Amino acid sequence: MSTEAFLQIRDIVKDFGGHLAVNHVSVDIAKGEIFALLGSSGCGKTTLLRMLAGFETPTSGSVLLDGHDLAGLPPYERPLNMMFQSYALFPHLSVRDNIAFGLKRGHLASDEIAQRVAAMLKLVQLEKFGQRKPHQLSGGQQQRVALARSLAKKPQLLLLDEPLGALDKKLREETQIELVNIIHEVGVTCVMVTHDQEEAMTMASRIAVMSEGRFLQVGRPSEIYETPANRFVADFIGNVNLMDGTLLKDEVDHVLVRCADCTHYVGHGITGTEGMRVSVAVRPEKIRLARDAPSAVAGETGMPFNSARGTVRDMAYFGSFTVYHLLLASGALLKVSAGNTERHHDHAIGHGDTVWAHWSPTAQVVLTA
Repeated sequence: MSTEAFLQIRDIVKDFGGHLAVNHVSVDIAKGEIFALLGSSGCGKTTLLRMLAGFETPTSGSVLLDGHDLAGLPPYERPLNMMFQSYALFPHLSVRDNIAFGLKRGHLASDEIAQRVAAMLKLVQLEKFGQRKPHQLSGGQQQRVALARSLAKKPQLLLLDEPLGALDKKLREETQIELVNIIHEVGVTCVMVTHDQEEAMTMASRIAVMSEGRFLQVGRPSEIYETPANRFVADFIGNVNLMDGTLLKDEVDHVLVRCADCTHYVGHGITGTEGMRVSVAVRPEKIRLARDAPSAVAGETGMPFNSARGTVRDMAYFGSFTVYHLLLASGALLKVSAGNTERHHDHAIGHGDTVWAHWSPTAQVVLTA
């Protein structure tokens, strides 16, 4: 994948009668990249995708694809294709004819159309299903037909609108990697819209988290998850414990933050001001449980840093892991996710048990926004 900007979105704004659906958004997307627009309903992600496709006209700003400004070009003249959540397959046409539809409208020679359709059927592993109608296929197969049709015209840019939203959870998970492999094999640049965090984390090389028309953070999935830029991103992506507190000390290599139930020793500085209000984010899977207090340096409260004592109020077994909700002294709940590495636990923690939760100095991130 190239690192040079192939798709350039420059200060795009979409104003619907005083409502900024997209509010001064800019980003560079590399050739061959799968870029996800992630956010809840109404955040502006679909409006942005529709402006890329040419279905909506930006109020201001520009979109450049491979150096060419797309302004003024209608959808059918743009070197891109868009795959909708509904797939929009023609029910009366066979799989083969669905894939060939756009090629025939482009007035390609019949032998070239046949070759291109055969290549697409092979790509999506549906060679044996060419004569079937869409209703004779499973949801996952229909999704692959829609993808093959979108790729048949060799677009420079592929736009995916909730590409797996019509599939059930198990099939969606199975199809995510398959879809990524097909896109990478073709080498097309892709922008996808999704509200599904797992889908974005699995499929995208980079993610833009959107809220109220703005990009709150753009980065690789690991960056978004491990180092969220603010409380919204931390809370939106996965599960997280957010603890409000006061900054006690800020050094280059660590900070101390006092919260209601513990004192955090965090292994990074924030360039803040002592006494300022901050939040500390800790993912549930980074917390460990023990019946005894951890042997660590005590903070000003006399309790070890990065630890809290609580009572198991709720617990849920998910097979590969168990989620615990600890009731802390302040009344707050602390979520802990513990992997089930053994079939039987002689000293398993249960409802009503009083336990210690503890975590390392590199498990948290301090948020100032």
